Amino acid sequence: MPGRRRPRAPGHPPRLGPIPGVRRRWRVAAGPFRRLHEAVTRPARHFASDNYAGITPEAWAALAEANTDHAPAYGNDPWTQRAADLIREVFETPCEVFFVFNGTAANSLALAHSTQSYHSVLCHEVAHVEKDECGAPEFFGNGSKLLLLPGENGKLTPAGIEEAVLRRTDIHYPKPRVVTVTQSTEVGTVYTPAELRAIGAMAKKHRLRFHMDGARFANAVAALGCAPREVTWQAGVDVLCFGGTKNGIHVGEAVVFFNRELAAEFDYRAKQGGQLCSKMRFVSAPWVGMLREGTWLRHATQANRMARLMHELVSAVPGVRILFPTEANAVFVDLPKRAIEAMWAKGWMFYNFIGEGGCRLMCSWDTREEDVRSFASDLAAAMA
Repeated sequence: MPGRRRPRAPGHPPRLGPIPGVRRRWRVAAGPFRRLHEAVTRPARHFASDNYAGITPEAWAALAEANTDHAPAYGNDPWTQRAADLIREVFETPCEVFFVFNGTAANSLALAHSTQSYHSVLCHEVAHVEKDECGAPEFFGNGSKLLLLPGENGKLTPAGIEEAVLRRTDIHYPKPRVVTVTQSTEVGTVYTPAELRAIGAMAKKHRLRFHMDGARFANAVAALGCAPREVTWQAGVDVLCFGGTKNGIHVGEAVVFFNRELAAEFDYRAKQGGQLCSKMRFVSAPWVGMLREGTWLRHATQANRMARLMHELVSAVPGVRILFPTEANAVFVDLPKRAIEAMWAKGWMFYNFIGEGGCRLMCSWDTREEDVRSFASDLAAAMA
């Protein structure tokens, strides 16, 4: 119809807005999706998202193993119990574990369970809960509001949190109740244990609950080389949304309550939110395959290693500028329009949604060294 905006291609992330130092150069709608059909040959693996990758062999084997005979429904099966117990072993503490279908549901329901409708949630201005969840946290929170905070390299700071809490305390303002961080962040950086402890202390000072969006938690832990407990409950985190999909599970995230009192009746909230899978073993069984013998960290380490290689190779290409530190499995680069067009024409898929020239190159558990070197070689040719 005349006057109507052309819809963005399914799955294409929104732009995160201008980033200091990245000039606004050009605009492309649905970039790689629009051009994919033009490529004569396409690479087998891409750098648009770790959601593009398939299922790990370990997760697939556990899923197949669970697909024998009958088992009780709605999470009352041995696989779900075993997966929850393995998560408790990983974090070395008693905790309540609930499996849901995806990260938006995990974040939205966990935040809703931590707030009343008149509360607010403090988050970074480019956080996934703000930019990529279609208002779901506020929808499921019955009106609770996200308050956006700035922070260098995608991170919140204790000072910023305190400023937001004290900005207004009158009854006309949504009362801050939760602080949420993303680990690793939306720009590929990682909170250190010390940074998280400082945020946890500030949250405790102002009686805030502490939520962590851990869609790429595995990549953060692999990058830090620390025990998972050091960046969760020991830092004061009340609830973690532990991501599995981006690390090689087909579907399913775990909502992990370290604050066990806060978990009361979350099962009802998950059911009401359409997140109680009848054949739950097919959500939980792949977690068993991933959590046994440290498989989840091994795959995350591979993705991180490929990102470091990508950083090393593309940063050496004249004209390429790295936008953020490469600390997990993503590399953010500033590229000219002609180079992006050339790479898309060769069939490479990646997002350009940071400012106007910034591109995200996301590595996955199955990214291979030859993939990275091939991409870097094509980019060098495109930049020549």
